[in-house]
Amino acid sequence: MSVATAPRATKTMTRPGGTLYRGHEGMWSWVLHRITGVAIFFFLLVHILDTALVRVSPEAYNAIMASYKTPLMGLGEIALVGAILFHALNGLRIIAIDYWRKGVKYQRAMFWTVVGVWVVLMAAFVPRQIIMILSEVQA
Repeated sequence: MSVATAPRATKTMTRPGGTLYRGHEGMWSWVLHRITGVAIFFFLLVHILDTALVRVSPEAYNAIMASYKTPLMGLGEIALVGAILFHALNGLRIIAIDYWRKGVKYQRAMFWTVVGVWVVLMAAFVPRQIIMILSEVQA
């Protein structure tokens, strides 16, 4: 038998167990939880700094507060409320996974519940915020 006609050994492809994320709900909730946590941290940092500015220069503080009344900052408030809501709801989901015996089994359903509650709460908040933004633009 020549080398060219020898039967080839077949390789079986095996997946490494548990080492790769595949983009399921657990990964996306982890990513969103980290992003919202960092965004909230930076908001709190800016909030502390601009509030501390009142002791240094009340005029500068008033100028900063006036800049916060722009439509762009109104949209930023919508993003901030969305980040805080998702972070809080997902944090409750994480607590349930950690402390409830069946938490891991139901983590996917809990993720979609968090998303659903987040959408409902944001749907209640966003129209009111947009009305406030538009009323400040017209004033």
